[in-house]
Amino acid sequence: MRGGAQSHLMRASDGRLYVVKFRNNPQHVRVLANEFIVTRLAQHAQLPVPQVALVSVDPWIIEHTADLRIQLAGRSLPCAPGLQLGSEYALAPEAGQVLDWLPESMLGKVSNAAAFAGVLALDKWLCNADSRQAVFCRRSREHRYRVSFIDHGYCFNAGEWTFPDSPLRGAYPWNGVYEQVAGWESFEPWLSRIEQTAEAAIFEIGNEVPPEWYEEDADGLERLLAGVARRRSRIRDLISAFRHSSRQPFPNWRKDVM
Repeated sequence: MRGGAQSHLMRASDGRLYVVKFRNNPQHVRVLANEFIVTRLAQHAQLPVPQVALVSVDPWIIEHTADLRIQLAGRSLPCAPGLQLGSEYALAPEAGQVLDWLPESMLGKVSNAAAFAGVLALDKWLCNADSRQAVFCRRSREHRYRVSFIDHGYCFNAGEWTFPDSPLRGAYPWNGVYEQVAGWESFEPWLSRIEQTAEAAIFEIGNEVPPEWYEEDADGLERLLAGVARRRSRIRDLISAFRHSSRQPFPNWRKDVM
């Protein structure tokens, strides 16, 4: 698969296709933990994201599959065996079409485009240090697409597990996806769900992450999750900073709405 993590598309024993990120990917082992935590939090907010799973890759499969390699610093290395992060492929190929981008002129054909505002709130909360990534899916015989948000590895500043907020980070590259934003009500119901996420629920998600995905640094994971809990109260300020940035992303924000 394309992308800096050099993921691989694999069919698991449950018969489903997963985009699998390996522990020895070129970005950082912690991006597996990031993907897991962020997806679980996105699901709590009821945002459209693929399911994630723990995928056990046997050494025999790696040894007998020539393509299961990682390119790193001019070397070709075998993918690591053991528990990896699997993100379910957005739509089975036989079921329809998956695109990793749409022309801006076709955004009107996306039935759930309003969710771009919701995922912006998520990305500001969790300090996505990359651009927002998305795929557009259309089932056979359907005329409209649905967006699904993918690739959350650079939340928490990737392997750094810090929160260096910047107004322009974590946004989708095109302002067109934000044309429906007219005020704070456009971020609902996702923003309220995020702000009301219980601290206990945040830490419970952390308990599900395999220790090898965060180098068994339990103290570091606890600090990360505590930071996530604290930042619930800052999301509106972070969105406001983006709103007033040089990018001017919300051209239809009503002047009478604070």
